[in-house]
Amino acid sequence: MKTLIVLLLFLFSLSALAAACPKNQPKTEAALLELEQNWAKALSRLDADTVACMVADEFEETDVDGSLHTRSQMLSHIPHRKPGSNRLTEMRAHVEGSMGFVRGLNEVVDPSGKVVARVRFTDVFTYRDGRWQALAGHETLLSEASR
Repeated sequence: MKTLIVLLLFLFSLSALAAACPKNQPKTEAALLELEQNWAKALSRLDADTVACMVADEFEETDVDGSLHTRSQMLSHIPHRKPGSNRLTEMRAHVEGSMGFVRGLNEVVDPSGKVVARVRFTDVFTYRDGRWQALAGHETLLSEASR
């Protein structure tokens, strides 16, 4: 009986986590821009659960060094990020049916307020289950000359 109760509690907790993901997001460029801002804030808080709601199971990203990371690899790295924040600028979004993308610039800022990196990014999204989910991301580290 105890095993059944523990199993039921576990299943209910999983559904509670799934319920935390956004639903009924509009299929608009503004919604994609808002998602990017929320993603950046979640990374600053080291909040992998929030990011998990934003990326599809098949998500892959190309990091600034050219390495490819799966969804699970990217999510497992979040708790180990250096302290700081992400300042997104120059963002443009485009929606075509159930697909969309966002391009922008992320200035990585350390706790003292110093910009430690500038990263140009492109994220590709699909609209699925009433929400936008990232399918792919690509990051390019800008050199000092590009600053």
